[in-house]
Amino acid sequence: MRTGAVVLAAGMSSRMGEAKQLLLLGENTLLNQVLDNVRGSKVAEIVVVLGHQAEIIEKQLGFKKLKVVVNESYQQGMATSLRTGLAALSSEMNAALIVLADQPFVRAGTLDRLMDQYEQSGAQIAIPVYKGFRGNPVLLDRAVFPEVMALTGDIGCRAIFGDHVEGIVKVPVEDIGVLLDLDTKGDVAKFRDFRQGATDESVLIAAADLEGRKISNPENPRRDRELVIVGSEPVGIALAKLAKVLGFTITVVDPFLKPADLPGADQSLNSLDFSLLPAAASRYVVVASRGRFDEEAIEQALQANSAYVALVANKKRAQEIRRSLELRGESLEKLAKLHAPAGLNIGAENPEEIALSILGEIVSEIRRDNGTKSITMENPTRIAR
Repeated sequence: MRTGAVVLAAGMSSRMGEAKQLLLLGENTLLNQVLDNVRGSKVAEIVVVLGHQAEIIEKQLGFKKLKVVVNESYQQGMATSLRTGLAALSSEMNAALIVLADQPFVRAGTLDRLMDQYEQSGAQIAIPVYKGFRGNPVLLDRAVFPEVMALTGDIGCRAIFGDHVEGIVKVPVEDIGVLLDLDTKGDVAKFRDFRQGATDESVLIAAADLEGRKISNPENPRRDRELVIVGSEPVGIALAKLAKVLGFTITVVDPFLKPADLPGADQSLNSLDFSLLPAAASRYVVVASRGRFDEEAIEQALQANSAYVALVANKKRAQEIRRSLELRGESLEKLAKLHAPAGLNIGAENPEEIALSILGEIVSEIRRDNGTKSITMENPTRIAR
């Protein structure tokens, strides 16, 4: 089996204000660091997809034994770079690792582990998982290339995952690099003096400000109303603020977040493992991860018998998740607890309005449950009428 690597480096770096690929990370540029990591693995071929400022970036490439292709349509989104890169891959390649040019800390050994698990499992897609959180790069078997190359817009490989549930292998890795992408100058500044191979994961964790990020209990927890928010997206931030006013204990589940990062949060959990959460009388879970950990978080919430489970997503994405969970064997009884899309239909548009619609739905659930319990205690026969 031969696997190539497609390195996606065509982006405009709009949040950086300059070519992200050429920013210095230690003594290396960001892109060259990524290429060094890939070169250290056993990939058989490397294809680099350039776009914005392609000529300038190509001149700075320190590694010459690779194939450079230019995506002239890079402004139309990631799908065009995927198509360009996969088309340039040699026909001898059985699979491709889709490597992101802003993830410089993924170890060569992690790439090798993905390739090994792909070969051993016979899977169509291999995905690295760190402490329950899905990361990158993703490995694709050639059989799924046509589906990926048919994608359009600013979407990546994740768009086809729902159609290949049984063909996906999740590979546990002890490499936080699969989650670390450098999107801003501030991100790069945190790791500017990092030397690949000269340190270990503990240094990366410290630089990412993850030291001691275990579940921390608030002084006066209200365990009858715990709201668990998975992800740190704007809806989650707005939800935490509003839920605090209503007296919920707020727990945020995210690989990098701590309570201080999310106004109103009482505690944080940096592993996607609900068994680590303290006991609660009623737990309400809202997944707002923009696709990063949707399926995994919902599975955890349903298995934990949460009183309410909701997904912040559009209708199409919600349908994909339901279908994916059904194919994984999730019971219809448990899936009936899933509110997707999350929230009451109030025509919400911005994060604050969406958060309000979700809290309205949760309060409605609480009142209905309390009403049912009251009826049952006062006159059990009334519930059947």
